[in-house]
Amino acid sequence: MKIWQAANGEIRRLLEGHVYDVNCCRFFPSGLVVLSGGMDAQLKIWSAEDASCVVTFKGHKRGILDTAIVDRGRNVLSCSRDGTARLWDCGKSACLGVIADCGSPINGIAVGTADNSLNLGTPEKPPSEREVGTEGKILLLAREDKKLQGVGLQSRQPVFLFVGSDAFNCCTFLSSTYILAGTQDGNIYQLDVRNTNAPIQVIHRSGAPVLSLLPYRDGFIASQGDGTCFIVQQDLDYVLDLTEADCDPVYKVASWEKEIYTCCRDGIVRRYQLADL
Repeated sequence: MKIWQAANGEIRRLLEGHVYDVNCCRFFPSGLVVLSGGMDAQLKIWSAEDASCVVTFKGHKRGILDTAIVDRGRNVLSCSRDGTARLWDCGKSACLGVIADCGSPINGIAVGTADNSLNLGTPEKPPSEREVGTEGKILLLAREDKKLQGVGLQSRQPVFLFVGSDAFNCCTFLSSTYILAGTQDGNIYQLDVRNTNAPIQVIHRSGAPVLSLLPYRDGFIASQGDGTCFIVQQDLDYVLDLTEADCDPVYKVASWEKEIYTCCRDGIVRRYQLADL
């Protein structure tokens, strides 16, 4: 993995240690530490200051596909092709528990604060004192078996299960009540976690896989497997396309203030400067 200086594209750090492909990475809220997951089934924590790997978590049986950070980062989450989502204690370098075991690859996860009216269930046993910030949180699981699942992070109890049109690749929170999830056949479902019997709306711009979803201001950014990347603002009233990626999948989108970054199969990280929308 590489850490770039965003202003000029200079490579500042090279993080070496994963054996195979690195599938996902993200900064901790401090901006000084990086979390990564790879096809070697390892979850690693790195110092962005000196490029050292300070912690390696082992426990997944197959490649790690996505990660999430709980609050400030004393606990982190991962999901894998082995069908499990796990909660980890960074301080003790230990697994605190299997949050879900689906029997199907979990392609993406997202953690968020649940609406007060939502029943998250009760833990079967008291949570470890090493669990920090899990109370009142819900974990979304984007599953390969066409299911989007919500699980109480502290209780480990299922909250809802929604069946979509194809494998779910990614998911995110828009608020404590509204969520988004994207499928392999190009659908973006907007759901209300209080009632997931039917979606609020289904957005479909092409049949290409939806690979990334990111909340952005009053809407969201989506990227797809045909190279399209677009910003949706305020109930589909305004759509802005980000161009350049020529039919190559845009795997991930990230934002920082008025800048949006995309990573594409062509090996290029693109930066977009946006005026006020």
